[in-house]
Amino acid sequence: MLLVFGVSVFFRTDTEGTFHCPRCGGDRGFRRRRARRWITLFFVPVVPLDRRGEAVECRACRTRFGDSVLRVPTARRLAAVLPAGMRAAAALVLRAGDPAHPAALERTLEAVRGYGDTGHDEAAVRDDLTLRQGFLEEEVARAGAVLTVEGREWLFAKAVRIGLAGGPLSDAERRALHGVADRLGLSPAHALGVIVATEGAAR
Repeated sequence: MLLVFGVSVFFRTDTEGTFHCPRCGGDRGFRRRRARRWITLFFVPVVPLDRRGEAVECRACRTRFGDSVLRVPTARRLAAVLPAGMRAAAALVLRAGDPAHPAALERTLEAVRGYGDTGHDEAAVRDDLTLRQGFLEEEVARAGAVLTVEGREWLFAKAVRIGLAGGPLSDAERRALHGVADRLGLSPAHALGVIVATEGAAR
């Protein structure tokens, strides 16, 4: 009787979920798979050998990626986190200045709506101002965790413009802005540079 032996790599699915596929350019389902070599008999795996690593496979295009691809936030997550982070940053800055200033309020609405929360209105801003300081800071930190450095700068600059809407920044507003920058993951020097550049552009 002829016995057919061989060595083949087989994949086993560990977990499934949704990720941002770099090849498809959007949110897709994925399978996280582990590879292992096996000795086969008549093409059936019978003896396990060494492990050959892990891969994240897109269910749509079937492309395989390293685990690091799962650290890229999905569009759905960004759509939820970024407006909340902008709302929180605006509330922290408004509290330090004049929350009722019409220009600051208008700039807040424009900034938050620009991040996708098109229904944000004056009543929502007033509600945000009553939220606990720690909660607002956590929302800013969540946004900072999914943004690139450029994205953090952009959000922070919008917060600076909210502070500038009522005139030159007060000491309290500057302290609040540096607190926002810290939660976003920007250094004090980086934050100061953005503040100075935004002030210059506003003149």
